[in-house]
Amino acid sequence: MPMYEWFISLRYLRAKHKQRFISLISLISIAGITVGVIALIVVMAVYSGFTTSLRDQILGVNAHIIVQQQGGKMYDYLNVRKEIIALPNVRGATPYLYAQTLLSSPRGGGSGVVLRGIDPTTAVGVLGLPEQMIAGKVDNLTDKTTRVPNIIIGKNLAKNLRVGQGDKVRLISPSGPLTPMGVIPKITTCQVSGIFETGMYEYDSTLAYMSIANTQNFLASGDLAHGIEVTVDHNKLDSADQIAATIRKSLGSLYVVRDWMQMNQNLFAAFKLEKIGMFICMALIILVAALNIVSALIMVVMEKTKDIAILKSMGATSSSIMRIFFFQGLVIAFLGTGLGVAGGLGLCQLLSRYKFIELPANVYPMTTLPIQVIPSDVIIVAACSIIITLLATLYPSWKAAQVRPGEVLS
Repeated sequence: MPMYEWFISLRYLRAKHKQRFISLISLISIAGITVGVIALIVVMAVYSGFTTSLRDQILGVNAHIIVQQQGGKMYDYLNVRKEIIALPNVRGATPYLYAQTLLSSPRGGGSGVVLRGIDPTTAVGVLGLPEQMIAGKVDNLTDKTTRVPNIIIGKNLAKNLRVGQGDKVRLISPSGPLTPMGVIPKITTCQVSGIFETGMYEYDSTLAYMSIANTQNFLASGDLAHGIEVTVDHNKLDSADQIAATIRKSLGSLYVVRDWMQMNQNLFAAFKLEKIGMFICMALIILVAALNIVSALIMVVMEKTKDIAILKSMGATSSSIMRIFFFQGLVIAFLGTGLGVAGGLGLCQLLSRYKFIELPANVYPMTTLPIQVIPSDVIIVAACSIIITLLATLYPSWKAAQVRPGEVLS
């Protein structure tokens, strides 16, 4: 490849007194590409961070895989758990029991809650409850020194009931025994042995935990569970569907196995669609900058018509002329994209380190703006920026190659 093509293209990028306006448009084009790339990288990082943070908070309360038996009741849950825990890539498994109940306190106030019976011994490696405790411990659920069952409730629920650790609450089941007077609700006094906070309002205000044995006694359900909650190795989180298929194959057709992606597919599909839509919107900034490049290169071609004619008279081919102006666009593309990538990563690092953008806790499930830079997203943004910019240089380069020396120099 002749070196004069690079030399001439770089020379045309330098400002002269007759070309300062053209150079200004080139600088604006570079700035537009830089701003567009920065905006794209930051927006993609925010969406990725928000999705990951929401996923982690959801999985902090719910397991990666749920195993249920057809009919909703699982009597042989201990043996089923042993079979599941022996499978590869399974980190933990614990039985659970659910019930819709009411919770009230002597200080006034009541609320509908989802009572969740768990086995504190096996739940530690499955649920994120131990890390979410702000008062008490999970082991308190099996404390034998108290005369009443222990219960762990969410922070917002404790605030609504105006209770704290050690206070008594009344647990009410609407499905009590049937009498000639109708169904009488079953009421049990419990002691608040702990308070947790997940950061998600719907969980912190409607969820309560008891030991699975006390839950069975309260519901008079007998020795059964509603299912098994399973967690997989952290590096296999995105392969939960494959592990779920292995569990399904091992247990047989009598069991229903669902992974976290299947249970929350609508939510994460919406996030993915919004991320694509925002990518398209932000890419329009780069497209506008690319249109500026088209106008700048066309003006350069008009200004350098005589130079192009002289070069062709000296033996330069049409492809060489195209490469001269194509190289101009290439320099602008890589310069703008490089500055944009550096600026975007720097801004993401700044936002991630200092967290000075706070979010309202009653609206969002996190308190600060989440940032997660995914290398593949950065590569896609940089590639799209360079491709759009290079495509914008094709027409001006082709127009320059069409200059006829005889018509210009005559």
